[in-house]
Order: sequence, then structure tokens, then C-alpha cells
Amino acid sequence: MNFVLRSVCAMGISLVCGVPLLAEDGKNSVHQTREEKVLGDREKVLSDGYWIYNGFEEGVKQAQETGKPLLVVLRCIPCEECVKLDEEIMEKDPVLRKLLDQYVRVRIVGTNGLDLDLFQYDYDQSFAVFLMNADKTIYGRFGTRSHRTDWTSDVSIEGLAKALDGGLKLHANYPGNKAYFAGKHGDKPLYSSPEKFPSLKDKYTDTLNYEGDVVQSCIHCHQIGDAQKSVFRDRGKAIPDEFVFPYPHPKTLGMIIDPSEMNTLKEVASGSIAEQAGLQAGDQVFALNGQVILSIADIQWVLHHAQDQDSLQAEIVRDGKRIIKPIKLTEGWRQQDDLSWRVGAWPMRAMALGGMKLEELTPEERKSAGITDPQKMALRVRSAGRHGKHGLARKTGFKVDDILVAFDGRNDLLRETDLLAYAVQNCMPGEKVEIDLIRGSKPMSLSLGMQK
Repeated sequence: MNFVLRSVCAMGISLVCGVPLLAEDGKNSVHQTREEKVLGDREKVLSDGYWIYNGFEEGVKQAQETGKPLLVVLRCIPCEECVKLDEEIMEKDPVLRKLLDQYVRVRIVGTNGLDLDLFQYDYDQSFAVFLMNADKTIYGRFGTRSHRTDWTSDVSIEGLAKALDGGLKLHANYPGNKAYFAGKHGDKPLYSSPEKFPSLKDKYTDTLNYEGDVVQSCIHCHQIGDAQKSVFRDRGKAIPDEFVFPYPHPKTLGMIIDPSEMNTLKEVASGSIAEQAGLQAGDQVFALNGQVILSIADIQWVLHHAQDQDSLQAEIVRDGKRIIKPIKLTEGWRQQDDLSWRVGAWPMRAMALGGMKLEELTPEERKSAGITDPQKMALRVRSAGRHGKHGLARKTGFKVDDILVAFDGRNDLLRETDLLAYAVQNCMPGEKVEIDLIRGSKPMSLSLGMQK
């Protein structure tokens, strides 16, 4: 059974290339508890034998013995947005199955004990793929999203198949091509494994508890990102950009990648950094900063480690020829990314907004509210939590449909993303922040406490 395809359900895919891949009525998943999902997945994978289950070192051993490359899939099974992938459609994909057969396949369903020196990726993803050598050299990564529910702009079965095929070709030429992978191993992590973070160490161990409450024992991917932020926030320090805006999407630079390909530009946004660099639709981004590119996730890896005003060297294939195009990053490029879809935005809303979720007003709504300058802040309170840290704003007096027009004296924070980033880097726990708002037609101000 094609379990890696079934595990794409963690990406929330509903359509890929126009073909429904999910049981739209949620059959076989709606009536399962989270625990049943996890235990059922384990039983099914173990009985099938196609995947090594939660056994990375066993996978390394088999890869050493067989000479095959490693395919490691990290998937968060209990996530409520995951639904059962239509296995009948998956099993009909012979191309992908033949590619999978050429890998040693490892499936990891919890990050407890995960080696964070090796497995570094966007922890707001609930599905991540690593293509590796038995010596733990990383050939590439796969698995991207830039919206809470819509995956079709970022991933496809065709794109995954091409990435797997590309990984096999890289493996066949290894170690002669090893220089292309030098930058794919990250810097030393804050902590070596998730359960060692201060915010997690008293709640979790390094293994899943299949004999007890397996769901409660699981460290979800997004909890790693949350724990990284807490390291700084709990000490009253600004959260660094790389943890506020992790793994920027290439569309931040105006690079729209075709999800059915590995690295082909479907479109270049007008006026963007990519256009200024001379990139064109149809270009293949073979390598970026010396790293071979198998997917959008590989581009995100390079961008994650880039700084303001860096110059990235793009090795482009255009009309069958390779050319070099420097991509000059401008100050503030990373901050153009969107945080609103990320699970990691949830704890930041507690830190900065007392549990409020904000949305931008439309031009018509701005006009009605008397905020005609498009460069002035106008963020409506879409919802406000009721419990714990997420209930603070409501308790303070904020209401749904309030329009926030200034935060800590700033009226140029046009997106919720801008406000969250500003607050977690400038407004520390225990401080009070003045927020100007419009309620109905009445201007007013409230003071909101900042939280850890």
C-alpha cells in the first residue's frame, strides 16, 4: 500500500491537478478519535511492512546494507485537519510506487526524541520529506504550504514524484556531487531534541507512549516552533526574525513555482525581487547558493538562512543553457511573508493580542470607517478567545468587530502579521501597550498587557 501518498493527507490536500484526493465526506476519519487514528496508523503500517515505522537508525542501517537512498517522511497523524486520503486513487499511481520502491522508506509520526541537528525544517508543516544518503547527507526536502487549507499552489503528486526521481539521480552520482549538499545541513539547534526545550521538558519524554495516552504523549511538529519562540519570550528577549518568519515562501520574492514540477518558475511577479534579478517564467532553478533544488522546500531552506541584503546566486536553466543570476535581497524582504496561516501564529496572538485574531478591512469597509489612507492601520477583531492567555483581550474590554487603528503608537502595521512581528520583537511580557480602536463610530483606547 502506498503509505507515503496516504500520509500526504497531513498536508490537507483536497485537490491536486484538478483530481480530488480526499474522501470529501471524511469517511473513515470523522468517526475516529485521535487515539484511534494514531494506533490504527501504526497497526496498518507495521502489518503492511512497506515502511520502517519510527525507526530512523534502522533505516540508516538498511540503506548502508542495500546502497539505496533514504526517504524519511515526518507526519503528524493526530492533527485534526488530517483526513483519510483516498487510497484507491493513491494505489493507482504506478509511477510514484516504482520510485518509492527504490528508497529505504522510514515513517516518523512523532517528533519525540527527534535529532534536531539533522531534521531541520519548517515546523509549522505537518508533513515533511527528507531525501538522504545513508551517511545522513541530505539531498533535498519536500513539503510546503503557505495557506491553512489550500495546498494546491505548493504541492502535488507529480511534484513529489519528480523530486523522488531527482533524488535517485543525485544518489547515483554521489559522492561526486557532494558539494551541492554542503549547505543542506543546518546550524546547531537551540536544543538537540524537542523534549529538552524548557517549555516541553516536564511534559514529554523522548518516546511515544503506545501503552498509555499516545496522543497526549506526542510532540507535534508545530510545538517545536512554539518552543523555539518561548526560549526568547520567556527570557524577555525579542524573538529573532528566523523564528518569527521561518522558511519564507519564494513567492515573497515574486517566485511562483509550478507545484507539478521540481523547480520551474510558473510565473514571476511584476516589480518583484525575482523580476529585478532577471528571472523569467519557464526558468528552472537548478541550484540556489550552491545547493541543488528539488522542491519549493529546498528554496525555503536557502531563504531561511539568508539575511537582509544578501545576494543569492541562482543557477538557472533557460532554453537548455545554464546561466547565473544574482538575486539581490532588499531590506525587509523576509517580513513580507505571511504568518496568518501558521499554527505558530496562535501562541503569538496570545503574547501580543491577548487572544484576538485580526483581519484587514476591505477598501469599502475602510471608507465606511473613515480610514481612507491605505497606508494607515485598519484591522478588525475577527474573534477573541475566552480561556487562559487567549481570553485576556476579551477580559480587558476588547470586542469582536472593534477596528484597531494604532498599536503602541504605530499606525503603519497594515497586516496582522506586521503587528504580531512588531509586538514579539518590541513589546515584552509584563508591559502594557496602548491600542487605539474604533467601536462603531466611536474612537477609544484600551491598554493591553503583553504575555509570555
